[in-house]
Amino acid sequence: MPAMRFFALTSAALPLALILLTSSFPAAAAEKPAAATKKEVIVEPADANNSPKQHLDQLFSQLKRERDPDKASGIANEIRIEWNDSGSATINLLMQWADKAIEEKRNPAALDFLDEAIALKPDYAESWNRRATLNFVMGNYRKSMSDIERVLDLEPRHFGALSGMAAILSNSGNDQLTLKAWERFLDIYPAERTAQEQVNTLAEKLAGNRT
Repeated sequence: MPAMRFFALTSAALPLALILLTSSFPAAAAEKPAAATKKEVIVEPADANNSPKQHLDQLFSQLKRERDPDKASGIANEIRIEWNDSGSATINLLMQWADKAIEEKRNPAALDFLDEAIALKPDYAESWNRRATLNFVMGNYRKSMSDIERVLDLEPRHFGALSGMAAILSNSGNDQLTLKAWERFLDIYPAERTAQEQVNTLAEKLAGNRT
């Protein structure tokens, strides 16, 4: 799994968890909702009177109820779009510069942009999430996990960060904690097939180890 794939949900040639991680991390900034090939993806319209937080809560409620993978993917992409808007033009610009630097493999410059975004708005979860992804790709797993923990402090439902946590734990060989991370993921995003497969595989492996 190439490193740029990690930047695309999110993060490098590692476990399957990274495919999902990349989908929810960095490249999510450039992502647009993917059109379903077989079924029309319908996301309930946002109430014009709702705050951004209320709209996000509504989307997460839909995501938890949805069992169709294509429809759930459309909802997840709507959530990523919400995450990618910091509410600050300056922060959004720094994030765009970071994405551009990552694309051009200028990792030190990308880290500088993300560090600045975090310093200016430390309660913006996606800047921490983006830096976690970059640290992962650079092999800085301790720093990546530290950033992931900060993301989850700010947004416990961040399924991208949870898949990143699962990837790091899997890379360290800790199957039990990896399983728990994926189970947390599925509690938020139950229709995600990769996560379902990971939970089934790990549960069978751990059950076999106990016999």
